[in-house]
Parts: sequence; structure tokens; C-alpha cells
Amino acid sequence: MSLATPEKTRILQRKLYCKAKAQPAFRFYGLYDKICRDDILRHAYGLARANAGAPGVDGMSFEQIEARDLEVWLAGLREELISKMYRPDPVRRVTIPKLDGGERALGIPTIRDRVVQTAVKLVLEPIFEADFEDNAYGYRPARGAVDAVKEVHRLICRGYTDVVDADLSRYFDTIPHRELLQSVARRIADGSVLRLIRLWLKAPIEERDADGTRRMSGGKSSSRGTPQGGVASPLLANIYMNRFLKHWRLTGRGEAFQAHVVSYADDFVILSRGRAAEALTWTRAVMTRLGLSINEAKTSLKDARQERFDFLGYSFGPHYYKANGRRYLGASPSKKSVQRLKAKVANLLTPGHTEPWEEVRDTLNRSLRGWSNYFAYGTCRPAFRGMDQYVTERVRAFLARRHKVHGRGNRRFTYDVIHGERGVLALERLPRPASPWAWQ
Repeated sequence: MSLATPEKTRILQRKLYCKAKAQPAFRFYGLYDKICRDDILRHAYGLARANAGAPGVDGMSFEQIEARDLEVWLAGLREELISKMYRPDPVRRVTIPKLDGGERALGIPTIRDRVVQTAVKLVLEPIFEADFEDNAYGYRPARGAVDAVKEVHRLICRGYTDVVDADLSRYFDTIPHRELLQSVARRIADGSVLRLIRLWLKAPIEERDADGTRRMSGGKSSSRGTPQGGVASPLLANIYMNRFLKHWRLTGRGEAFQAHVVSYADDFVILSRGRAAEALTWTRAVMTRLGLSINEAKTSLKDARQERFDFLGYSFGPHYYKANGRRYLGASPSKKSVQRLKAKVANLLTPGHTEPWEEVRDTLNRSLRGWSNYFAYGTCRPAFRGMDQYVTERVRAFLARRHKVHGRGNRRFTYDVIHGERGVLALERLPRPASPWAWQ
């Protein structure tokens, strides 16, 4: 199934975007029938299929749907939508460990609900994309985290070095439903579309204990939160966060605080010329009015000329040239990002891993290439060199155990053998990016 946006869908999206851009106060109606269109639902299924993911509470997988007859399944889903009989299933909640020792809760909708949410996103995203502030980078077409990283680096090099390193407490879990729906309704007048979003926000959450005991929460009594993991959640989170960013611009905070905000969904920094404390006080008050709260334990003021701060996996602030010790304001992979990749490599190269070496190598290389692609900006060479050394040592120990080599295997599995004959990527040997800031 092709992931290329069908021409008919692309034309619709372009028309919606142009209308929204030309008329900022226009409210859109008659959108529900677009969501129910066969080409929209078919493309939505293809996108959901490409993203893969675990089954929801019904246990249904993509393979099972296609084995039973995808055409029949799509036709049934379309009929549910047209007849207004569609109701979302409960969301399966799972937790994944965080590097700091905590856990992050993720909500996994069923494939059926993921397809409908994707269809809604295909129709609504162009409308809200016309409204989003330029300093918002998260979960947007043709934008990404590296764009935000580059903007932060550019700003600190221009003298915006007094930093509010901000963190919101459980943003996705605390977005107030009423105010969020008001934000959506400022652009969407179609009651059927608003009803769909309301149904998703009120969907029950299912959790299972280690012994299989089922626990339910949320549901109609829920008044906050849009579960991370849902297809529609990033768009809804951006819509609500845009209230803060728009208020910042309309009240002239940039001029008042001599500052810029760079935002990636709920992760943002404020870069100022000497007014960071005032900017934080103002931000704290505005977030309270929005029903959100600053995580005081993880929010701080930093002077980027003297100390580093982390944002989107990068560490910004003072760096030093190895040759002469001269200081410059740089960006490099953060210590947490490096440790996260090392943990991933260590978990792959365990003594009990019995897959063929070719499969192990390919999995390892995918992780290394993805990490290096993201962290190719800024001062990345030291981190790449250190990662190559770590990977070499772990692979050598892995292969020495597998081949029952006495000792550490230093002679048999040299650096050149591991990164040549054995085919493991060496990050330092990858082609250098074109960016003038890269590979310092």
C-alpha cells in the first residue's frame, strides 16, 4: 500500500490550508464527510500500517485484519462513521522506563481507532498548520527537532544566553478538555468532528497488573488529558500549546523580555538577553491560567555563557576547542543521549542473544545510523568517537563469547575487523554533513 498522499487528498489539504491561511477567523464546517471518504480512510490505514505499533485492547493486529479481508474491514469502519455508530474502544495503557529511573505512560488505541484518528488528522492538520506559531517545531509537517536545535544554537550565538530551561508537569495528562475543545472549536464548526474528538478524550483507559487483573480509569468522568501514543494526541497538544505561544507574541513578550521561545510540543526553552527571570515569572502565571503547571524541580535559569543546558537531546553552552582550549558556544549530544544509546547497545549485545550475527549487526547498525543522523549537527565528533570505542568493546566481547575465544578477543576482533569484515558502522567514518557547524 503506497504511503504517497493520494492526489485527491492532497488537493483537499491544500485547499483547507489556503482557506485557513487567507481567513484566520474562518470556522470550517462540512468536514465530517471528508473524514469518511474512501480515499482518506484508505490512506489513513496505510499510514497507521507503516507506523506499526502493538495491538490495542482488542488484540487485533494488522496481519489479522488483512487476513480476514482489508476491503471489508475498511467498508465496515466507513459505515460506522457515516451512520454515527462509531464509538472508540478503551485505550490500553502501558509504561516504559525512563533513563532517570521513572516511567512514562503511553496509551495504545486499537488499530480501528488509530485509523479514524489518522483520518481526522489528515483533514484537520492543514487547517491548524496555518495557525501555528513559527517558533513551534514539534509534530509538524516539514519541521523537526533538529530545526529547533539549530534555532536554539543560532539564538545563543546571537547573544540570547540567559535561558529559561523549562519543563511542564505531565503536559499530555493535564490538558483540560473543555479549554482544549474551545481551542479546536475556534476553527472547527462541524459538530460531528468535535464529537469525535470528545469521544477520544473521554475514552476509558485500561491497565493490567502483572497478574492480569484489569483496571479501568478515565471515561466520561475524565476532564483532563490526551494520552501519549494516540495519533491525534500530538496535534491536539500542539493546538493547546499554541495558546501560550500566540499569547506570548500578541502581548509583545519577545520585545519586553528581549527573548525568544523555541517550542517542541511541551518541551520549550526561553532564550533572553538578561530577562530570563522575568520571563519565567510571566510564563509560570500564564501556564497556571491555562490549567497547566511548571515542574519546578526540573525548571531552572541558566547562563549559557557559563553553563550548559539540555534541549531535545542536545547540550548547549560552553564548548572548548581541543587544539587551543578556546571556548565557543556549541551544541553537542547530551550525556543522557549518549547513555541512552549505550544502554540500547548493551541490551542488544547480551550473552543470551542467539540470533544470527547478520541480524544482530543489522539491528545495531539501524540504531547507530538513526542516532548519528539526528546528532550530526554541531560538535558531534567527540561523542561519535566515544560511541565507536564503546560499540567496538561491546561487539568484541559479544563475538568473543559467541566464538569461545580465550581472553578478550583483542587480536581476533580488532577495530578494523569489527568495522570492516563484520560490517558494524563506525560513526566517525560516516560522510560528513554539509552544515558549516557540524563535525567540529
